[in-house]
Amino acid sequence: MTAPTPTAARDALAWAHTARFLTTAAQLHHLPPSELPEIAFVGRSNAGKSTAINTLAQQKRLAFASKTPGRTQHINLFEVGPKDAPDALLADLPGYGYAAVERSAKLRWQQVMADYLAERRPLEGVVMLVDSRHGLTPLDQQLLEFVGPRVATGEVKLLIVLTKADKLNRNDQQKSIAAVQPLLDGLATENADIGILLFSALNRQGLDDLALTLHGWITKES
Repeated sequence: MTAPTPTAARDALAWAHTARFLTTAAQLHHLPPSELPEIAFVGRSNAGKSTAINTLAQQKRLAFASKTPGRTQHINLFEVGPKDAPDALLADLPGYGYAAVERSAKLRWQQVMADYLAERRPLEGVVMLVDSRHGLTPLDQQLLEFVGPRVATGEVKLLIVLTKADKLNRNDQQKSIAAVQPLLDGLATENADIGILLFSALNRQGLDDLALTLHGWITKES
């Protein structure tokens, strides 16, 4: 496989930089009808999801990072591509797993995300943000089960992004990948498109690869 060129990485990052807010929705039926491919970002409330989106888009406040984890309970959509002809949507799904959130809210949002991942027709790919120090939690695994059948058929692509990699040494980074790999192997089929990468918003580790992957998902469909 040929390594991506610096030009390809710059193009992918420039594409991500065009991201701008479109709308917010509390329920799936509030989302606007769209034929554009969607890339959903999911992750626990403390996994660094908003920070990763902002770093990818090179914007400080595109995705709202609340000081109270679990507070944001909406799906936020962002357009990407030319303003007069966007070619994709990014969907920022609510963070999950924060203990202080009421049980009823947890269950409601668990169902909303389950329905989104299992049924949302324009869904092209899922980016799951996972704290590299802690690995996949039972809630992460549950969300993978929701989207797993679509990943297996190749309908939806999957990328696991192990965040906060700067807090681990190189040996522990590789252990973090190795701990996640068996579960991903369980989802793998000849049609599945599954990836994993280490990411740090602080030192930009993995940023080029993240942008290249997402841009590649979209350009392959166009």
